[in-house]
Amino acid sequence: MIERRLSAVWPNLKDLDVLGMGYATPYLRDMQGAARRCIDLMPSTQGAIAPTHPSNIVMGDETRMPFPDAMFDRVLMIHMLEEAEHLPGLLRETWRVLAPEGRMVIVSAARAGVWALSDATPFGHGRPFSRGQLSHLLDDALFEPVAWSRALYAPPWRWASGRSLANAWENAGEKLWSGLGGVILVEAVKRTSALRPIGRAARASSRALDERTHPALSPQQIPSDLRSEKGASHDDPAP
Repeated sequence: MIERRLSAVWPNLKDLDVLGMGYATPYLRDMQGAARRCIDLMPSTQGAIAPTHPSNIVMGDETRMPFPDAMFDRVLMIHMLEEAEHLPGLLRETWRVLAPEGRMVIVSAARAGVWALSDATPFGHGRPFSRGQLSHLLDDALFEPVAWSRALYAPPWRWASGRSLANAWENAGEKLWSGLGGVILVEAVKRTSALRPIGRAARASSRALDERTHPALSPQQIPSDLRSEKGASHDDPAP
């Protein structure tokens, strides 16, 4: 589910450098052949597993990353914000290592989602977010949100996690209760032209943030053949 959204929003990674943070390893594996370089930054407190693919795994402090300014064209954060100890520092450091007009996708547990209410899943731990909370965080860090989406509509019950049922839940959720997905996705852009000595970055135009225009993260922009394919299984990367 998440990988389909990422493929839609970042269809071409040729000659681009990608930084993954949090639990981005499975998704970086899919991007490895398309991007020029993929680096997986894992917080020292999280630990790292020996890589079984060509991605470079680096351990370090997410508020003092061992990278030069503007090194990356894309940043992918998967469930990174929920456990971050210093959110402003994390986002400001991410802004530093991202190139001007570079893009970042954040995937976070949704505060309104059923999964965040269950202690039996990773979503029930840490800090879930609402769209408004993420908007304020990004605005303060001089990022401009340009696309929003939700995913993971199946409830956190074992019987609902099968392939066919998961796909049915996704299709129904997108149409009937689009605001209740278990994860919230946002794509944001580093706008250097919006820098101010004091205050927040200039807000995006109403058209840029209007979901009725169906931005790339929107389910409507995913090709019908991908939307109808089988849903995620236990072997798929965890959302």
